[in-house]
Amino acid sequence: MSEKIRWGILGPGGIAHKFADALKTIPDAKIVAVGSRDLQRADAFADTFNIPHRHGNYIELANNPEVDVVYVATPHPFHKACAMLCLEAGKAVLCEKPFTVDAEQAEALIACAREHKRFLMEAMWTRFIPIMVQVREWLVDGVIGEPCMLTADFGNWVEPSPENLVGRLFSPALAGGALLDIGVYTVSLASMVFGTPTEITSLARIGETGVDEQSGILLSYDSGQIANLSCAITTRTSQDARIFGTKGAIHIPNFSRATSATLEVVGKEPLHIEIPFTDNGFEYQVLEVINCLRAGKLESDIMPLDESLSIIKTMDVARAQWGLAYPPFDSTFDSSKK
Repeated sequence: MSEKIRWGILGPGGIAHKFADALKTIPDAKIVAVGSRDLQRADAFADTFNIPHRHGNYIELANNPEVDVVYVATPHPFHKACAMLCLEAGKAVLCEKPFTVDAEQAEALIACAREHKRFLMEAMWTRFIPIMVQVREWLVDGVIGEPCMLTADFGNWVEPSPENLVGRLFSPALAGGALLDIGVYTVSLASMVFGTPTEITSLARIGETGVDEQSGILLSYDSGQIANLSCAITTRTSQDARIFGTKGAIHIPNFSRATSATLEVVGKEPLHIEIPFTDNGFEYQVLEVINCLRAGKLESDIMPLDESLSIIKTMDVARAQWGLAYPPFDSTFDSSKK
């Protein structure tokens, strides 16, 4: 590793701009390259963030010797192919959530990382924010007793304008819909607290464009715990999470980007804590990647690969219950076009 961890960004979309904003605040990191299927977009992104190397295809970025780790920020269907491209080129990879669109892709991606002995992590940025670190500490310390139930909802209202209806979020061809885009946060939170469910029951409303517009998922576990999850792209919800235990509860307002939480223990006054982000919240996952790379780790202990696979499997089961399948995706790369 160089003195600073050198980052490449693959896919200069909206989320990549947020990621780059956070990355530039970290002294131990440097953005050195960006890759896009459109060189003009790569140039514009590079100009915004003062990035020296800009590539008009993904292959050039993956093979850039100045890059240590690549952040994959393409639409969902291209995560697997883009991440594998970088892993096979010898790069570490932070892959935006959802890790892949289904478990088959996730298994192939994990196998690739392990075969090439390269670091790989899902960019579930909410797992690393300070409030979630505190929540995990409360759970480990048994402050609320044995966790028994969890509720989490994440719903946004997206205006059904003609432009939005043909955009990524409402497109089956781009694995759109509520579950993969924002519902994954609720499933990941349940996984963090309870692990892998033993039973999954769900229902969804499939919209006119063929994607899941809202859904409810009920998960149960070996020891009888229950997680009640919901997500939507046509309904704004409270976006809260609550974890209930035998001795108390934890309330996490706006849990997907939480900066506060309230601990309620039976017989005690509620404890409310606030921990603001140092930037926009993306910085904490960057620090986790840097720490793992410095330590020579191939995956994160906080967001391990087998857990990312388990989360995808849970969502696969839910989608199967709805009869929702995505079309096949082109996973090839032509250097003259990409």
